[in-house]
Amino acid sequence: MKRYILTGTPGAGKTAILRWLELDGHTVVEEAATDVIALRQARGDDEPWTSPSFVADIAGLQRRRQERAAALPGDVQFYDRSPICTYALATYLGHPVPPALTRELERVEEQRIYDRTVLFVCSPGFVTPTAARRITYEEALRFERIHRDAYASLGYECVPISPGPLADRVTAVKKAALRAD
Repeated sequence: MKRYILTGTPGAGKTAILRWLELDGHTVVEEAATDVIALRQARGDDEPWTSPSFVADIAGLQRRRQERAAALPGDVQFYDRSPICTYALATYLGHPVPPALTRELERVEEQRIYDRTVLFVCSPGFVTPTAARRITYEEALRFERIHRDAYASLGYECVPISPGPLADRVTAVKKAALRAD
C-alpha cells in the first residue's frame, strides 16, 4: 500500500484537495491537530497549542488514525499531515519533542509507513484565519520552511503543488502520486 502525506502551508488548500480525492474514491486520513484543537476549544481552552501535552496528543491521534487506516481497502491513501508535521509544529511552537512523538517518528521510519514523496501544497499568497488557524501570512511562511526542513532532514522529497485552480492542484497531486509508483 502507498501512503502519501499531503502537507504544506497553513491555509493553502489541503482540505479542499483531500475532499476531492475522497470523492474520487481514495482513502483519506484526517489531520489530527485541527481535531485536537477543536475538542480542547469546545472544552473551554481557547489556545490549546500552549499546553505541554498538545504535541503528544496530536501524535497519539495520528498513530491511531494511521493504524485504523492500514486495515482499509485500496492501494493508495492520502494523509492530511503526518508525525513529521507534528515535529515541525513542536519546533515552530518552541515545545520540546515529547517521548510519544519521538517513538512515533522512530516507528514511521523503521516501518517506512509513508512514501518518501511528500505532496507539499504551496501557499496561495494569503492566510484566512479560523478558530484553529490563528497565524499571519508571514508566520505561515516560516512554518512552511520548518516543514520543508523537517522532511528534508529525514530524507523525504517534497513535491510542490503550486497555487491555482483546485482541479489543477488535484491533478498535480494525482500525477505526483502515480509518478512515484
